[in-house]
Amino acid sequence: MLEISQDIKKLDDSDIGDNLLHYDYNVKHLLSLIKKGVDKDDPQYLSSYRSFEGEVYENYLYEKLVKYAEKNDYITKFVLKGFHQNKTRSNPNTLSISEKQQIVYRTKSREISEFDAMFITQKNELYFVEMTLVKNVLKLRKRLRKKKALLEIIFPNYEIKSLIILNEGATGTKQFPDYCKVWFTKEFSSTKVLEYILDSTRKLRPKIKSDSKKMIEAHTLKLHPFRYYNTMSWITKTLRAHKKHILDLGFLMNPKIQRYHDLYNKLYIGYMNINEAKKILNLEEHYNEDQRVVVAIEKKHSDEIVLTYYIQFSRKKLYLYSFNDDNEQVKEKKDPYGITVTEVFHINKMMDNSYELNESNIKFIKKLLSGVVRDS
Repeated sequence: MLEISQDIKKLDDSDIGDNLLHYDYNVKHLLSLIKKGVDKDDPQYLSSYRSFEGEVYENYLYEKLVKYAEKNDYITKFVLKGFHQNKTRSNPNTLSISEKQQIVYRTKSREISEFDAMFITQKNELYFVEMTLVKNVLKLRKRLRKKKALLEIIFPNYEIKSLIILNEGATGTKQFPDYCKVWFTKEFSSTKVLEYILDSTRKLRPKIKSDSKKMIEAHTLKLHPFRYYNTMSWITKTLRAHKKHILDLGFLMNPKIQRYHDLYNKLYIGYMNINEAKKILNLEEHYNEDQRVVVAIEKKHSDEIVLTYYIQFSRKKLYLYSFNDDNEQVKEKKDPYGITVTEVFHINKMMDNSYELNESNIKFIKKLLSGVVRDS
């Protein structure tokens, strides 16, 4: 079964040689702070060092999981990454290895999810692994739902589960879903790795790689075809295709569609013209008369479904408008290279005049969605 071994719990690195030192680490900023003599208690230093230490922790645990999988008969396949696998480019619409040597699933232009490790068991379970030094795991819990939904869609023949590996003292772990197995290690330190980076004159021992037949390349896992943008467009069309209702709630709450909602987080339902949007949103900037405000239904971590609004000024310039728990408007500039920018651009091109919504429509949809929350 999947019980933590004592050597992983106690952070024993005696069986992985110098493998940790063979990784490339993102330490340019950290080294510049050290060179400047920045105090170790300085917030800049602490932030940079924690990021580095998280990288080392992930690499350490991956190396240990390779060893663990070799010996554990319960694990039948283990996905290779980093210098353990043959370098291949990240392929679209499949599980593959990114340029950073991580296990990823991507569309043609954007990564959808990244996985720290992945393996398959005798019981046809596919485990994705999350490893972190962060003590409060709220953000981690939010990421789990999206990753599980994606894997359930592309691997319908497996039962999807997760192995979470944390440092002792992490809080909020009792709120993990039932499909999660949680391991705790002793407090981790990356001091030895940083010392080597600062003085890399020592000759390293060769990399230790596994020759076990369990070890597989990510792209060899056969998956169910999934077209990210095609599926998103189909959901939008069907949500608005009901003959009597502005929104097809029966379709929205179908378990299959809710799985997609977990993956996408927001589903697009239409757009408002700028004048109608101003009745709902506090918009002070100057807008062209033909400016659209794209409307989406977003699934919060609490499972509450709310309306959010997007205004796209150019291919890379996108703003999200939403309301917090105190009903205060929040404006957020989205990452110009994030997938939301691409989603809104794609869906906006797809929507003709039949997708236009007004203030009255929005108020009615809000009532519908509030009813869904009460009934769930």
